[in-house]
Amino acid sequence: MSVPEPEGAQAADGAAPPVPGASAPGPSAPGPSAPGPAAPDAPAEAPAPATPVGREPHAPARRDPWNDPRLPWHGKPRTADILCWLAIVLSGVYYWATLPLRVSLVGTHPVVAELMNGGTESIISAAALARAGSGTLAVVLLAALPGLVKFDPLYWWAGRLWGERFLTALPGSRRVAKHMPRVQRAGRKFTWPAVVVSSFLPVPRAIIGVVAGWAGMRLITFLILDLIGALLWAGMLAGLGYTLGHHAVVAAQAISHYNWWVTLGIVALTVPFAVRSQRRPVAAPAGQDGG
Repeated sequence: MSVPEPEGAQAADGAAPPVPGASAPGPSAPGPSAPGPAAPDAPAEAPAPATPVGREPHAPARRDPWNDPRLPWHGKPRTADILCWLAIVLSGVYYWATLPLRVSLVGTHPVVAELMNGGTESIISAAALARAGSGTLAVVLLAALPGLVKFDPLYWWAGRLWGERFLTALPGSRRVAKHMPRVQRAGRKFTWPAVVVSSFLPVPRAIIGVVAGWAGMRLITFLILDLIGALLWAGMLAGLGYTLGHHAVVAAQAISHYNWWVTLGIVALTVPFAVRSQRRPVAAPAGQDGG
C-alpha cells in the first residue's frame, strides 16, 4: 500500500523542467514589509523665471528713457529738477526774444537795455550819454545790476542740484570741471574770489555760478558776492563810456540804426557754436555709470 505524497511535493514534481539556454529567474523584489535603504534626495530644480506679460522670451530689456547722459539729473526727474531746467530754458528764450529790441535801444534808451540784459554796449552807451547830460552815472550803475545778475541764481541752483553732470554739459567748461577736486579742497579761498571776478574771467559767468553751487556756497553769500562783482564790472564799463563820451554815443547810435544787421550777425556767430556744443558727446562723471 502506497503512502500519498504531500501537495507541495506533487506541485514540485509537476513543474516543467527548465529549458536549456533559458536564464534563471532573478531574485524577487522585496515586498513592502522589507523596504530597502532610502536613496538620497535629488536636488530640486530651480523654477524657470517667469516671462513678463507682453514681452517675448529672451527679449532685451527696454532702455530707461531717463538714463541719458545728456540730461543733468539721474533717473526720473524730481520737481526741483524740472523747475530749474525749465527756468534755464526760459532764460535762453528770453535772451533771443529780446535781442533785437536790446540792440535797437542801445543808441536811444540804453538804460532800458541795461535793465533788460546788462549788456556791455548798453552800459557804455548809457555812461556816454550821462556825460552828455542825459542821466547820471549812479542811474547807469544801478540799472546794470539787475540785468547782469538776474539769471545767476538759476545756475547756482543747477550746481547745487546736479553738480559736475551739468557743468560738463556747458560750453567751455571741460577745463573747469577737470580742476573741480582742487576747487572743492580749496573751498571759499577759491570760490569767493571767483564769484567776485566772474565777469572779468574768460569763461561764461554761468560756469562760475554752477561751480559755486556745486562747491556748497550758500545762496545769500553767492548773491552778495555776485552783486559786488557785477558792480565792479559795470563801474569799469561806465568809466570807459564816460571817458569815450561823444565817440561812444556815435557808435551806439550806429548800432541802433543797423540793429537788424547786428542781430543777424550775432545769431550767425552764436548759433553754430551752440549747435556744435549740443552735438558734442557728454562724458559721464567719474565713478558714475551715467544713469
